[in-house]
Order: sequence, then C-alpha cells, then structure tokens
Amino acid sequence: MDQALARTIEALKAEGFGVLSDIDVQRAMKDKLGVEMRPYRILGACKPPLAHQALQAEPDIGLLLPCNVVVREDAPGRVVMGFLDPQTTVGLVDKPEIKSVADQAEQRLRRACGSLGGAV
Repeated sequence: MDQALARTIEALKAEGFGVLSDIDVQRAMKDKLGVEMRPYRILGACKPPLAHQALQAEPDIGLLLPCNVVVREDAPGRVVMGFLDPQTTVGLVDKPEIKSVADQAEQRLRRACGSLGGAV
C-alpha cells in the first residue's frame, strides 16, 4: 500500500499536480466508529494553474475541487487506484471555460493513471 501510494503521488507530480489533502479513511473509521477496514486513502490532487482558471470562470467551482484520487487495498497484497474523471463533474457547471479546464485535467490524469498501468 505504501509503495502504491508513493507511486501514485509521483505520477500526479509528473503531470504537475500537487496533493493538497490526504484523507486516511481507514484511520478515520477506526477512530470515529471503531470499525476495522482495509487501507483506503483519498488524495485531493490539484494543478494550481488549472484550479485558478476554473475559479476565475466560476468561483463556486471549489465545491467540485480538488480532483480526487483513491488508493485502496482491495485484497491482501492487491491495491487499486481510482482517478475521478473531471468530465463527470463538468456537466454541473454550464460554462465553456470550465469544460476547457476539465479537458486539460482529464488528459493529465489519464497520463498519470496510464503511467501506473491503468486507465481512467
């Protein structure tokens, strides 16, 4: 899991994304509910120039940012990475400027995912 998490963060960095947040869902469920679960992390990835463009076009777009990436253990020794396709949220905002930003983010996230051996 640690290796997969590090590889995912590196793949995001290679495409210009930084990780603004790292939510340890496994720990939160243990601490808040006393529930055991497999390792599960939610990374909030952001490429500042794209975020800035989106915020200039629609100040409330922050409700849909950052781009979430999940790294989770599916079974012992098997880790799955999931990348949210920005196109799924672009339909919530009716502005052409946002579509352009989502297109750019999608291309970068697809490359990052592809470098890890997967597809968005």
